[in-house]
Amino acid sequence: MPRMTVQALSVAANAVSSNVLAGQLYEFLDRPMPLLLAATAAAVGINVTLLVGGVAIINDQPISQANRFPVLPDDVVTAVRRARGRVILTFRNTTAGAILVNASVDVG
Repeated sequence: MPRMTVQALSVAANAVSSNVLAGQLYEFLDRPMPLLLAATAAAVGINVTLLVGGVAIINDQPISQANRFPVLPDDVVTAVRRARGRVILTFRNTTAGAILVNASVDVG
């Protein structure tokens, strides 16, 4: 199963990251594929948004503040059975300080 990872992404205070999957091998899914997102943050205050093919799968929901790389199945945020189209993954920091984020997206 191919994996796209985001490691030690710093999300600035009160900011939204760009699409962290931009330029990754499976940013665009040309056929229906399973997709699994796991994510953690170094502190409380990070929300995630996941769009697949223009449809919001997760819209600004908090993630675990485990302060480590995501562990399956503990840190799974969502799973999609038949994802198709462009995958956009962004993180929003709701606090007054920068926070590090780790994430993995498994496809196929």
